[in-house]
Amino acid sequence: MSSGTSFASSQGTRSSRSAEDCPDLRAQMEKRRKRRKESNRESARRSRAKQQHLDDLSSQVDQLKNQSQQLSMVLGMTTQNLVALQAQNSVMQTQKMELESRLCALGEIICCMNSITNAANPAAAMGATASGAYDIFGAGSTWSQPIDLYQCF
Repeated sequence: MSSGTSFASSQGTRSSRSAEDCPDLRAQMEKRRKRRKESNRESARRSRAKQQHLDDLSSQVDQLKNQSQQLSMVLGMTTQNLVALQAQNSVMQTQKMELESRLCALGEIICCMNSITNAANPAAAMGATASGAYDIFGAGSTWSQPIDLYQCF
């Protein structure tokens, strides 16, 4: 029985120790629980911040995709306009060359007519035309070659 008594007394000592240490143990457990809660709160805050950042990046990706699509459409339309303007420019360049050729031929015709007029009317050789206006193509000039309307340049 003595062993039973000693066991009981040792348990009594343990329980009295835990009763004595109980406020310290409770305080330590409370500290740990508070640290764990704070750590969990901080982890949750970081997780929310990461999720917000991912949401922001996803939104930015969507905006950039839309902007890229719009720019692609504008580029396509601009390219079509460029091709149309290049074709129109080519036509106008051809028309310009044709008009320059016609102008040159008309200038040669006027020179020829002036030379014929000058030969028939010596007063026109002085720079006055039949209407009294000054000849811008050069009064008194003589044209001795036949006019070739297609070789101006």
